[in-house]
Amino acid sequence: MDADSRRQEILTVARRDGSVSVTAIARVLTVSPETVRRDLRALEALGLVRRVQGGAHPVESAGFETTLATRTRQWVPQKTRIAAAAADLLGEAETVFIDEGFTPQLIAEALPGDRPLTVVTASLATASCMARRESAQVILLGGRVRGGTMATVDHWATAMLAECVIDLAYIGANGISREYGLTTPDPAVGAVKAQAIKSARRHVLFGIHTKFGAVSFCRFAEPAQFETIVTDSALPAAEAQRYALLGPQVLRV
Repeated sequence: MDADSRRQEILTVARRDGSVSVTAIARVLTVSPETVRRDLRALEALGLVRRVQGGAHPVESAGFETTLATRTRQWVPQKTRIAAAAADLLGEAETVFIDEGFTPQLIAEALPGDRPLTVVTASLATASCMARRESAQVILLGGRVRGGTMATVDHWATAMLAECVIDLAYIGANGISREYGLTTPDPAVGAVKAQAIKSARRHVLFGIHTKFGAVSFCRFAEPAQFETIVTDSALPAAEAQRYALLGPQVLRV
């Protein structure tokens, strides 16, 4: 197998499984781990993967985005800790925007159930979860439903958000970069996130460590727009400090 075919196979596996292990893919391709590491360096240089210890994760772009089902299998303990810490930042907020994705669902579940809350979301899964609570009023944004994420987008969603004044917005991103800001693969998704930020008084950004340094297609915000960034402890302290210098508090949990 030549290098191009090998790298395409590595990328296919990473996108299918959500990650790729150096040792595992080396066995499958019957090549040395060092060959795989060279391939991963080449794929990273093209912006297709992001290397981590022992392997790599695919970078989401205009041509590729992980599904909600895939996200429910990745980094679950870390996402659960992030969600709990993010929910603790609720403060006195009575109206909350919760972004699409799996971690936002965990944040919704971690919010207190003993006080009235109005939850605005584009996520069908989050709306379904919160609608079961007697203390919660749920507003599901209208629009086109994206099958991969089961969330609404387009002008119906942004127009509804533009009419809201929200106390706190919980926002996620596919890529978090000091140079390029917050990015996501789909401009329609980016528009909903950007409008949620405009409509909210306070903003909390959340994301696992693999999102930091990754860059996707559509830019929708800057780290400095957030009061707090919540991530997991695998993000190096020095890197967290670089983001903190931009303005937000950075919590590593």
